[in-house]
Amino acid sequence: MLRFAFKTFAITALLGVSFMTSAKAELRIVASFSILGDMVQQVAGDKGEVTTIVGPDADAHLYMPNAGDAIAVTDADIIFVNGMGFETWSSSLIETSKTKAVVVTATDGVVPVMVEGEIDPHAWNALENGVIYVQNIAKALSDLDAKNASYYQGRADAYIADLRALDKKAAARFAALPEGSRYVVTAHDAFGYLADAYGLTFLAPVGIDTEAEPTAKELADLIDFLKEVNAKALFVENITNPDLINQISVETGIKVEGRLYSDALSVKGSPATSYVAMYEHNLESLIAALSK
Repeated sequence: MLRFAFKTFAITALLGVSFMTSAKAELRIVASFSILGDMVQQVAGDKGEVTTIVGPDADAHLYMPNAGDAIAVTDADIIFVNGMGFETWSSSLIETSKTKAVVVTATDGVVPVMVEGEIDPHAWNALENGVIYVQNIAKALSDLDAKNASYYQGRADAYIADLRALDKKAAARFAALPEGSRYVVTAHDAFGYLADAYGLTFLAPVGIDTEAEPTAKELADLIDFLKEVNAKALFVENITNPDLINQISVETGIKVEGRLYSDALSVKGSPATSYVAMYEHNLESLIAALSK
């Protein structure tokens, strides 16, 4: 996996620049990417304003921090990262900025899934892990801002109830699928946790890192396997180039069923502008394709 070096002088030159937040907000919060940013905002409510580094429809695997990110990190009170090797750029950004912010790894306590010997960092794609994220967020905000601890915990409890209800609904709907209708193909390996949660099999021409490229043999083997198992569902992702999926569609005759949101939320006006909306969209898209 490639790692991008952040230019030290770009951060150093900006250390004195103030980070702007609304008068209403009490905490200056930074989250590394859009899905995590939404989770944090759901818990923080009006007690903090969240700046997200990697925005909607953007690929955190390939991201290169900029001057604005340096300002936000330098002046933050608290920073949330996913961890598990997801944001390969975050450690350099945080360390070089000399920020005094509390840094929280939202996946603490998650049992990792392994993909070809590597930790899969896409833990949010299981709702039971989403609950762990929210619990970690609420604890971190409460520890930092104790006077509002009951506020954060109340919002977290309500949010967790919604996630558990959605998980229960998803489990029931996937359980109703026939055993032979559980193969899904996506552009990169981002759905291992969802697969484990609901008894599905996700296949991808690319591994957990979107920079990887399959060999001709690997792609040919995948195409042969999809024909053998009569796979029904091909999906493009909002953060990846659709060319490989389209090629697989041509080679196998399997229809591309739409777009799944894997590593990022969608822009406004699209169906995945929050973590819950993203999960609901992915659930409905998968069920529709696999039920045919």
